[in-house]
Amino acid sequence: MKQYLQDCVKASLTSLGLTQIPVLTFEKPRITGHGDLTTNIAMVMAKSLRMPARQVAQNIVDHLEIDSTLVDRIEIAGSGFINFHFTDEFYRKQLTEILQQGRDFGRLNLGNRKKTQVEFVSANPTGPLTVGHGRGAVYGDTIARLLEWTNYDVTREYYFNNAGRQMRILGDSVRLRYLELLGEKIDFPQEHYQGEYIKDIALHLKERYGHTLRDNPPEGIFKEYAEQEIFDDIKKTLLRLNIKHDVYYNENSLYESGKVNEVISELRKKGLAYDQDGAVWFKASSLGIEKDKVIMKSTGEPTYRLPDIAYHREKFRRGFELMIDVLGADHVATYPDVLAGLNALGYDPSCVKVLIHQFVTIVQDGEVVKMSTRKANFITLDELIDEVDADVVRYFFLMRSIGSHLNFDLKLAKEQSEANPVYYLQYAHARIASIIRHAESLGINPQVVGDLSLPVRRIPQSGTEGKLVEREELELMKMLANFPDVVESCATTYEPHRLAEYLHDVAGCFHKFYHVHRVVTDDQQLTAARIALCLGTKTVLANGFSILGISAPMKM
Repeated sequence: MKQYLQDCVKASLTSLGLTQIPVLTFEKPRITGHGDLTTNIAMVMAKSLRMPARQVAQNIVDHLEIDSTLVDRIEIAGSGFINFHFTDEFYRKQLTEILQQGRDFGRLNLGNRKKTQVEFVSANPTGPLTVGHGRGAVYGDTIARLLEWTNYDVTREYYFNNAGRQMRILGDSVRLRYLELLGEKIDFPQEHYQGEYIKDIALHLKERYGHTLRDNPPEGIFKEYAEQEIFDDIKKTLLRLNIKHDVYYNENSLYESGKVNEVISELRKKGLAYDQDGAVWFKASSLGIEKDKVIMKSTGEPTYRLPDIAYHREKFRRGFELMIDVLGADHVATYPDVLAGLNALGYDPSCVKVLIHQFVTIVQDGEVVKMSTRKANFITLDELIDEVDADVVRYFFLMRSIGSHLNFDLKLAKEQSEANPVYYLQYAHARIASIIRHAESLGINPQVVGDLSLPVRRIPQSGTEGKLVEREELELMKMLANFPDVVESCATTYEPHRLAEYLHDVAGCFHKFYHVHRVVTDDQQLTAARIALCLGTKTVLANGFSILGISAPMKM
């Protein structure tokens, strides 16, 4: 309709003798009574035409040729907005389109198969994933799903480091706990990893190797075994949330291949790296950043900036056209240095989109919950999934903007009632499935019930939908027709919480319709039309659930 109305308005302006036509935009009015789409083109053109905007709008409307089966009326509002009200018939046709497209309804070609990488989680293998990691994991995976839904060629990537000081400490932590199990008295250092999971790994080593590792160094089997076991647990945790990465990229490979040193060499050639006080500095101040930054310490150990610049350079070299980094709030002040480094090396930093998520607090009855008694001083993601449910975890992480701190209400998450937003959504889908099973059991209009992969010829034909005239039916149809626009908005703004909010509204519209109107009636055509409306709602809910990564239950 946006494209159709754009063509109509352009034709009207041309008929008025205007050749210099600005870009036409159409938006959904904030107030429902102001129509379905509105344009401010009259106000945009008023100054150049030296005419009041409302007069320009009137001239445009007077010369519009609009299909009356699509647009019911056109109004001029405010200082010159042109508001278009669609016909009920238009929305009935949208329902038919939903049923015809089925699982593909809402898919768009925004990306044109652009090669895209979404990097998320990227936790080093030093311990279990925490609740904080969980928000970034679910958000990153949902962004990947949104981009796939809108025809981007997406690679999910996990970037990790299994070298350096923290991994040496991990190995030594396991070694010391292993020696404790052998009966040695150990003074366990405070800076070592304190979690019970370290003891578990040490126990597994003892069970497998007995006393034979007593004299082994920390960085041998202790580090390697711990890394493998922790990474296996990380992958299992992510799978519980329906998350699977395509690529695991090891930061250490950047050192082994010499790519980190290449970056320093290239920066030196460009006059953007220099030595001072035994360290190597990145001349960031010449690129608009307030201060120069150390990229190699005097000890010979790099700061995070250097391998991250090298890693992102490799992303460009691997052919990615769009790179999305999902990072925690602790990176907010540091990622600009990496983008500046890419710019210094001649790469376009605008191809890298950095998305920062805020922290998560688990609360119940207004009090912060400490769920873990055995995992040191953090709540693991596995514990949260065990406490509630994977669908609930995903939805709760997604129902607020990532820019805001999230209080995860444990009591609400456990509720099996309409107060719980996940239950409310999934119950709408399950209720529709129940309605369809009931209709099938009565043998009513079987050609329109069943799996959504049914061919088009088994969907209600035109005329049946004409039975849908009640206010609640029309409101629901209008809500369903918005799904592609919502998907587009979420994909272009990287804000999946908008989809969560929209699906909640769809469920609300459906429950309102269902409470007022019977679906199975004595009128066969009305029954067929209402079953079609239920199927359309089920389609939109299921497609939205697929993007959010939650299940679409047939029974509850």
